[in-house]
Amino acid sequence: MNGIGKGEGTGVLEGAVIAVAGAAGPAGRATLLRLAEAGATVVGCDANPKGLAEAVDAARYAHGGATVTGETVDLFDLDAARDWAKRTEAEFGRIDGLVHLVGGWRGSPSFQETSLADWDTLEKLLIRTVQSTSLAFQEPLQRSDRGRYLLISAAGAGKPTAGNAAYSASKAAAEAWTLALGDAFRKAGGEDGPAAAAAILVVKALVNDAMRAERPNAKFAGFTDVTELAEAIAGVWDKPASEVNGKRLWLTPQT
Repeated sequence: MNGIGKGEGTGVLEGAVIAVAGAAGPAGRATLLRLAEAGATVVGCDANPKGLAEAVDAARYAHGGATVTGETVDLFDLDAARDWAKRTEAEFGRIDGLVHLVGGWRGSPSFQETSLADWDTLEKLLIRTVQSTSLAFQEPLQRSDRGRYLLISAAGAGKPTAGNAAYSASKAAAEAWTLALGDAFRKAGGEDGPAAAAAILVVKALVNDAMRAERPNAKFAGFTDVTELAEAIAGVWDKPASEVNGKRLWLTPQT
């Protein structure tokens, strides 16, 4: 995993407060579980209240005594995201991370058949939510001594295919926005280097047990299991901010 630590045994996440956007999906569930296991207080949000409640309950059950909470937040709305960040910092006293897992996919059989309605949807899901969480959480993360903003992206952002124009362009824009946040962290750190970091974890695609059960003969070649992703997410805190800030961390062969 290109030197990303496993986030275990070092205690670096003990007592950390980490927000997870898009916590209800398979990757979100795995991330809540892994961060709770590492001793972090985990604050999840999602647009799916039922799925979020199930993910939060699963993490609490698996790691008795862990503080795992969840709430529905409209991340299309910057003010709502800022309110979420303020509530989180006020309740727990700090914010040490924001893991951005909000996703979605739209595609077409060919470039000519691309629907701009797909772009409208993906612009909100993949770009606007990144804008909201990064702007809302930048200052709290800079106040932390271990602040991390992590975006999960796809290799296709840098090597788009004809039928994935809207998706790849949205991912590329989200990456650029995250790298700009990393530059803000660099400038805030001055000569001492950044105290907080913004990094991108790049996968080909994600796979989970339910997908394997639905397609038992599929190979899912090059896919990253959601548990491996969660492990890599936790491991980012093992590295100094200066080593991961503004970096693309590849969990699949680099293209």
